Amino acid sequence: MQQYLNFIHSRSLTGRLRIGYLSNDFRNHATSHLMRSLFNLHDRANFEIFAYSFGADDKSEYRQYIATNCEQFRDITTLSIEESAQQIYDDGIHILVDLKGYTAGSRSGILALKPAPIQVNYLGYPGTMGADFIDYMIGDAIVTPPEFADSFSEKLVILPHSYQVNDYQQAIAATSVSRSQYGLPEQGFVYCCFNNNYKIEPQIFDVWMRILAAVPGSVLWLLVRFPAAEDNLKKAAEARGIDSDRLIFAQYHRKAEHLARHQLADLFLDTLYCNAHTTASDALWAGLPVLTCRGETFASRVGASLLTAVGLPDLVSHNLEQYEQLAIHLGNSPETLLKLKQRLAQNLMSYPLFDTPRFTHNLEQAYFAMWHIYSAGQLPQPIIVDESVIAKS
Repeated sequence: MQQYLNFIHSRSLTGRLRIGYLSNDFRNHATSHLMRSLFNLHDRANFEIFAYSFGADDKSEYRQYIATNCEQFRDITTLSIEESAQQIYDDGIHILVDLKGYTAGSRSGILALKPAPIQVNYLGYPGTMGADFIDYMIGDAIVTPPEFADSFSEKLVILPHSYQVNDYQQAIAATSVSRSQYGLPEQGFVYCCFNNNYKIEPQIFDVWMRILAAVPGSVLWLLVRFPAAEDNLKKAAEARGIDSDRLIFAQYHRKAEHLARHQLADLFLDTLYCNAHTTASDALWAGLPVLTCRGETFASRVGASLLTAVGLPDLVSHNLEQYEQLAIHLGNSPETLLKLKQRLAQNLMSYPLFDTPRFTHNLEQAYFAMWHIYSAGQLPQPIIVDESVIAKS
């Protein structure tokens, strides 16, 4: 990567803080599913919001809504890395938030040219960028605990609840759905996992098959995109002594219909090394409890972060044995499961996970803190957003 362009950044602020969000996922994509409401909720008295899109315009409602709720929505798809960086610099962006990291289609080269004085890694990539041109990573006390700070090249921003923004206005289709419609048994316990198939590895699949063996009549409902994945998973089940008919495969649906069909399942089983992110939020929003196993990395702690923020920390297991035992217990105890679903329904709008206005305010406090540190001439510092302090100010 070539050296930075000759970008000179001021430490003084005239007017509002300009926040730039950089992504190629301003479309019908998981990132936009999560972030949709955020753009409209930003405090326009203090913040000016820019979005920089280098992805195709799919004409979706998500893209249209985000574009409408930014002061400036810039399509930089046809611009070079250098031209994109120049545009961001010319716009006077104070804080540039990268929503891609090293995921598919990223353009990290833009950030390497340092077009903004403060640059942030958030949401799309659950890990450190290991890059000196990224100043901060936004996390929380579970996914990025302060004692793990040495594992990150960025300074950590610890939000008070889950780091993951969620849309509190997602529509769930009102149309009635039935188990028979999706090939599910009317009476059996339905475990599900709507994560991408590549997140399923042998260790967690072994556990899932033991769970099915211990809960008579149960099935595992999976989302599948490629026939080869379906064939391989069926063979893997048979190899572990489980009839492949107990694996039910769902096709992709429009989001509102997909959310609606969650009611047909009983428990969402999380994957191990790369947890459910948007898919866990989808399940919880639709009223379906999620069982996770907390790991030692950002990506393996997302489920724990989400469940804690929705008031269900008892669904966070700390080893696979505990995970397996709890999944079996819930599969054989309909009364316990019913109480769990009732708790989730009560918590949805009273706990922080889906309180998007509250999340937005906390995120803005982090942005203020970043700018305060920078404007004082200091290097990036760890930031802990404390709601009790905010409430008193």
